[in-house]
Amino acid sequence: MIATAWCNNRAMNARAPEKEALTIAGPTGRIEALLEVPGNSLGTTVGVVCHPHPLHQGTMMNKVVHTIARALNDLGMPAVRFNFRGVGASDGKYSDGTGETDDVLAVVRWATETYPASKLWLAGFSFGAMVSYRAALETDTDQLISIAPPVDRFKDLATEQPTCPWLIIQGDADDVVSCDEVVAWVNELPPGPELIVFPGAGHFFHGQLIQLRAALVDSLS
Repeated sequence: MIATAWCNNRAMNARAPEKEALTIAGPTGRIEALLEVPGNSLGTTVGVVCHPHPLHQGTMMNKVVHTIARALNDLGMPAVRFNFRGVGASDGKYSDGTGETDDVLAVVRWATETYPASKLWLAGFSFGAMVSYRAALETDTDQLISIAPPVDRFKDLATEQPTCPWLIIQGDADDVVSCDEVVAWVNELPPGPELIVFPGAGHFFHGQLIQLRAALVDSLS
């Protein structure tokens, strides 16, 4: 399914969430993380958000990652974002997506133990979209969100789809990930995830982060 992003004035959670810096035990040592809990949290769902490529300055403080986390907060759920191995205060070194998938699974274990009665949502931006997809195949995930997925790597990896609903958002002016290739790839996936295309949006959604947040809230409500 292909749709075009829209701009609306949907009210979003005005109060900043409560923030807690965390250290989570990972497969190579410490994982630096940040938990954000909105005041209207229902405790029925928890979200884990993955950042872009560690070798290209990707961190949990990336603006798109922050936007995803705040959208999940707007939907009433705690969101935890974290630094992959070798980034920030996280131990270890880059592992070409394989070790980073293990990092996601470690954070998922922490999230599901902390919120044992909650559903799990996984989200990722760019490189983070790839590793969160991998993790979704190994966990009981209720929703997968992929922003600007690196389609060249997905073509090799995505031999199966997660059983949960899957939302993909892609900018049509992305100079890192080809929008045309993403559309063609999604259309080859039966029955296929939901795809939202943002007109004029580049890879980092500069100038469109508010619209991205609103689209996430509206699509996932």
